[in-house]
Amino acid sequence: MKKLMTIAAAALLLAGCSHAAKETETEKGPRCLVLYYSQTGTTETVAQTIADLIGEEAVSFDVKEPYNGTFEETIARCQDEMADDIVPTLKSLPVNIEDYDVIFLGYPIWFGTYARPVAALLQEVDFEGKTIVPFCTFGSGGLEASVADLRAACPEAIVTDGFGIRAARIDKVGAEVKQFLINGGYVEGEKEEHVEYGEENPLGDKEKTIYEQATGDYPMPLGTPTGFRVKETAEGTKYVFIVSTTNRDGEPAEGYVLVTCAEGEQPEFTKVVR
Repeated sequence: MKKLMTIAAAALLLAGCSHAAKETETEKGPRCLVLYYSQTGTTETVAQTIADLIGEEAVSFDVKEPYNGTFEETIARCQDEMADDIVPTLKSLPVNIEDYDVIFLGYPIWFGTYARPVAALLQEVDFEGKTIVPFCTFGSGGLEASVADLRAACPEAIVTDGFGIRAARIDKVGAEVKQFLINGGYVEGEKEEHVEYGEENPLGDKEKTIYEQATGDYPMPLGTPTGFRVKETAEGTKYVFIVSTTNRDGEPAEGYVLVTCAEGEQPEFTKVVR
């Protein structure tokens, strides 16, 4: 019951976020902040889109020794830090978190979870009593794992379900993040009808072709499909392909590759969930 009350309270808190600037002094809404880390500018695009839609400012943060090397150098540095359990030192934030009730927290996915600068943020900033709305960008996936890690790292905060988009699909961010905000009650609009996926089915030639068309140009292994589930939505036919893969620890696991087939368009790989 306590958990249900907490979720309800969060929903009420977020519902007024987009109207905070319009409230009178006696009817102030929740104070909202879009806070993000972006190495390449992709996550910044999402942050600015959210900020524009909710009518708030997007604020970036970084660490004292920025990850400004090549992709390979960033990977090597992260591997060394993770192996030695080293968390980088956060630069001073340009805002005071205490001044806000709701924090839209953005980051790229590194090694299956939030980027290392977010680990620095969580280590140095107290989010107790805050509502955190995660959003992220990724090559293949990591939204669900990063949200779970945020909840573990911030047990005294309310961490909502988040928004994620592949960097390769950043051109779709406008419509998709707006629908996410509408569905969550963060801005006004028509909520998307929730449709459940059907039962699992064995792969046929049609489904194998769709999977190959959607994922064929992705450079990393996503897993071997063993079955699928499907549903029809306003955006088109959506598939969840069940795949044999490995988890973040390299152990055998079941994963899910999501694919959308819009009418007249190439099947599109949207994310993987491990």
